[in-house]
Amino acid sequence: MRPNRRSSRCPDRGSDLIRDRNIVCVASNWNAHPTGKHHIMRLLAEQNHILWINYHASRRPKLNRGDSRMIVRRLREVCAGARRVQPTIDVLSPLVLPLPESPTARYVNTRLMVRQIRSALRQLPRRPTQLWLFTPDVPELIDLLDAERVVYYCVDDFAAFSGFNAELITRLERQTCAAADVVFATSQTLYEQRSRQSSNTHLVPHGVDLDHFASAEDIRPDQLPDDVRNIPKPVFGYFGLISDYVDLDLIAAAARHQPDWSFVLIGSLRCDPSTLDVLDNVYLLGNKPYEEMPGYCRVFDVGLIPFRMNRLTRAVNPIKLREYLAAGLPVVSSPMPEVLRYSPAVRTAETLDEFIAACTAALAASQDGNAAERRALVRAESWQARVEQLSEIIMGTGNEADRPLHFVETHTSALSLLD
Repeated sequence: MRPNRRSSRCPDRGSDLIRDRNIVCVASNWNAHPTGKHHIMRLLAEQNHILWINYHASRRPKLNRGDSRMIVRRLREVCAGARRVQPTIDVLSPLVLPLPESPTARYVNTRLMVRQIRSALRQLPRRPTQLWLFTPDVPELIDLLDAERVVYYCVDDFAAFSGFNAELITRLERQTCAAADVVFATSQTLYEQRSRQSSNTHLVPHGVDLDHFASAEDIRPDQLPDDVRNIPKPVFGYFGLISDYVDLDLIAAAARHQPDWSFVLIGSLRCDPSTLDVLDNVYLLGNKPYEEMPGYCRVFDVGLIPFRMNRLTRAVNPIKLREYLAAGLPVVSSPMPEVLRYSPAVRTAETLDEFIAACTAALAASQDGNAAERRALVRAESWQARVEQLSEIIMGTGNEADRPLHFVETHTSALSLLD
């Protein structure tokens, strides 16, 4: 039977954040465009040491150029071993087999990850260890790593992603929720679903890097990124992953309908953009550094979130919504439940006629001088405030007096490759 992790001692009373812990964070690629997990872990790294695990075995790769490149990149990361990317953040890409449906592969993967995690932890100061899961499909780690707290942080309806085995992900996520000490959901839809699987589920929406995006208003014309400096106005902009849930057909139809409008899309392409290639007023700029995003927001007149409405997107609470608002932009979005509370700063649309009307109204709003009011909508939603809330929930349960600390055992003698 697994020890009761909730019996471990909390940080010093009065502390706002978790401190003096080693935090094993199982998530997607550290080098990806910053998302919630990056912001949270960077803040926690101020008083803890983070061991970030690049987990990449949730789906079976396809025989295409994109996945082939990803495999090569992952193998290079695996060969590099654990690397220190910041003074208190190490990144480890474990050797795993991307065969999620295979029980044998899952068994081997789990043991390999545990060996590699324990080896990396041996290089850190001996202190209590927490396990944070940003992926739903590794519940086996929970029993093998005897952490003082296990946190499952749910940001998506993962079973709805294309390429994932929905039945398998659903089953594994149910196990993860049941075994975790605390579950966080970033949208009301996810909260309602996950709270049926864990009695200790909490709704904690995403935060925003307010100062970073608010700096957009101070950027001078000569400081604008070169590739957008001369794009004709007005500019309707999107940044983020460009995958199959982004309605490129709607963007193409709007671009044809309004040839004097410019549509700028920033982000890595994960779908076929051919519907946009023939349009002179659509600009696909590729991925850009996070540090440069305020400059692009300064060029945008309106921020776009043109997602297709389906099971996946109905559960989404888009981080970019708060980033657009922090930059002072009016927003046009698909009618996802989580964006509706920000009306009228956010206008929603699904059909082409609705989209054109919403963009027209948002464009007029961009000249109304109310950027500060839009920014104020998210002023209380900083990532710092969110991490303080998470810390209080995680470490605030139970009576702390005279309770033992739990450490992840880092010896390997009891754990052979396939025990």
